[in-house]
Amino acid sequence: MNFTFGDAIEMGDAVNRQFLLAARPQGVVKETDFEYRELSVPTPGEGEVLIKTSHISLDPSMRGQMENRADYVAPLELGDVMRAGGIGTIVASNHSDYAEGAQVSGSFGMQDYAVSDGNTLPFRVFANDVDPTVALGMLGGTGMTAYFGLLDIGEPKAGDVVVISGAAGATGSVAGQIAKIKGCTVFGLAGSDDKCVWLTGTLGFDSAINYKTQDVAAELDRLCPKGIDIYFDNVGGEILDICLARIAMNARIVICGGISRYNATGPLPGPKNYFNLVFRRARMEGFIVIDYAQRFAEATRVMQGWIDAGQLKQQATVIDGFGELPRALIKLFEGYNTGKLMVRTT
Repeated sequence: MNFTFGDAIEMGDAVNRQFLLAARPQGVVKETDFEYRELSVPTPGEGEVLIKTSHISLDPSMRGQMENRADYVAPLELGDVMRAGGIGTIVASNHSDYAEGAQVSGSFGMQDYAVSDGNTLPFRVFANDVDPTVALGMLGGTGMTAYFGLLDIGEPKAGDVVVISGAAGATGSVAGQIAKIKGCTVFGLAGSDDKCVWLTGTLGFDSAINYKTQDVAAELDRLCPKGIDIYFDNVGGEILDICLARIAMNARIVICGGISRYNATGPLPGPKNYFNLVFRRARMEGFIVIDYAQRFAEATRVMQGWIDAGQLKQQATVIDGFGELPRALIKLFEGYNTGKLMVRTT
């Protein structure tokens, strides 16, 4: 896929570039699962705003939405604009609450321009001096997922041993830092030595395991001799089973994601060691971050304080070019990114 786009300056000359769902993925996502289209820029109606996106988020949940199955959100239909979170600027407003020039985030899709009435969650306004990569990352959906997943579901206490899979990703990296802020000992699993060094050297994790080159079970036995108090799961599969076999009494397992299964075909195996939940009087619980939308402002204030104090750090992997969106989503499942993955559209 090679695209050449004109540099439109005036709104009248601009086009709305879009990527649509062209086919249901079979196994791994492919570029042929997407269709590129150009339309006229939409006009906002009464009570609506027009947003020009600057950055579009790539998230594992997008893979599930491409399938024809019911989930916590409705699946996409063939021909729909690919669903995606984004951030941008209001360039036209017919809404008294939202002024032109405001920086806003929401589910704007894989497109340059989106119309919104501001009522569809999550729709959030950020000060214009907030870095859009931070607003879409640490203070965006993945940061909110880390915050509520760890604090509300994991309930960390000082001295707890916390293990996080997918620890170098957008959610895992933030969850681990919050656990450190709460006085926990934190171990992360990542897919390269460079990512492990980033976790320990920059983010302050106590240790990190390269799951591709190290014996995860043996390393966890060494690092967690008294068991795991909180396991924050972003991958599922074999790693989940390994951690379930090593949970401590009254452990909490936070089921956040399952990237190991998103591109799988055929029946999915269940965890073999789930009955340790009974033996250890433990709890395993899933959650959806949108259920906490009314508390996003609260979490943003707390996390901004941690950012200002230097306790919370982010690395964003930013790919330039609207036409790179399909390839960027594919790269997400290849482990390309460290921290939050997004595309800068302009």
